[in-house]
Amino acid sequence: MSLSITQLPASASLAQSPMAFTITETSGVIYSSSFQYVVNLTYWTGSASDSGSGQVYTLVKYPNQSHVGIFDVSKIINSTLTDLRQTNPSNVVYYKADAYWQYASQSLSTGAITYVSSSSVTSGNYKGLDGYALFQEQINSPIYGKSPFWPLMSDGPTTQSFFPDNFGTVGCYTQAVGTTTPTAIKYTSDLGTAVINLSGSSYSYEQIQQVPAFPTSTDFPFAGNVQWYTIQAYNSLTPLGAPLRYEFACLQKYPNVRIKWKNRYGQFDYFNFYMVNKKTFKTTKRTYQPQIGSWDGTSLSYNKYDSQNLNYLVDSNQQMLVNTFWVAEEYNEILKQLMVSDEIYYVTTEATDIVTPITIDTNSVQFKTNVVDKLIQYSFTFNYGQGYKLII
Repeated sequence: MSLSITQLPASASLAQSPMAFTITETSGVIYSSSFQYVVNLTYWTGSASDSGSGQVYTLVKYPNQSHVGIFDVSKIINSTLTDLRQTNPSNVVYYKADAYWQYASQSLSTGAITYVSSSSVTSGNYKGLDGYALFQEQINSPIYGKSPFWPLMSDGPTTQSFFPDNFGTVGCYTQAVGTTTPTAIKYTSDLGTAVINLSGSSYSYEQIQQVPAFPTSTDFPFAGNVQWYTIQAYNSLTPLGAPLRYEFACLQKYPNVRIKWKNRYGQFDYFNFYMVNKKTFKTTKRTYQPQIGSWDGTSLSYNKYDSQNLNYLVDSNQQMLVNTFWVAEEYNEILKQLMVSDEIYYVTTEATDIVTPITIDTNSVQFKTNVVDKLIQYSFTFNYGQGYKLII
């Protein structure tokens, strides 16, 4: 007998996309008509050593045509990542697989059926993060190869704009990036340089550390009127990934609408829509015809203020149309992530991060390129997630 796990997930994976274990047995027992592969999947939060208190799913499969069992555990792990990003900035879960096989054997003399099973093979500990992979990324490919800015959990773009009153953070994955662990975030600007050390905690709820990315964020290192700055992760003196650069944007004519949304890494990206924006208010009504008149009195009469049509249901929908300024083609990728995001907010008060939940109503955008369109501008429509009336 030779049971082994021949395909393993990456050490950290984005749980909305496949995370596969492939189980292989090379002996002749695989030809039994009742042969099955079994995986006990354990998942938990907290420390990597807390698996004893984890939940367990048992998954069973007959071998495929190649005589192996392929188990994609992403749907189970992703179903546990239910926290909103606004609530939990480090939505990470540990998991591991305990694999074996079993088949039924019938005694020739007595006809009794017994079940034969192998000894088990246990995988290492892996992590699922609240996010998704893209085509053409390979299944089980390392997470650190998905963004040029990793361990900063964003797809950029490389250069972005900011206003002095902007609030916001960028998530940094504090565990090993390949074989290197980020230990600090370095800021470089026209006002000088600064360093923020990272905690490096292995607890699931502390593995993604939030570092200040905009001027009004707590602990942002530059107190003056900074004109530009970069953010980059470091291991001691070694830079990790490409830096994110932010440049001051001149005062705008129209009121700024700042939107943040959960990107494919489960972290927030931000955008300032500071061209024309319009807000609309729509209502939906249902009416009924009440019975009017003094039917309980000594004679039939009615009041002059009685109505034959009354509202019994009045609800509202608020929408907001926003427009970008002229943007670089590199923004196309994160705007796609905005369109498919399941968590979007309108930042109504910057310094204290007061937000209003919204959903995107725009379902089709013709993305442009600098080669063809020269100047690029987009419009998006959002629906408020909260009506005008508080109804619970």
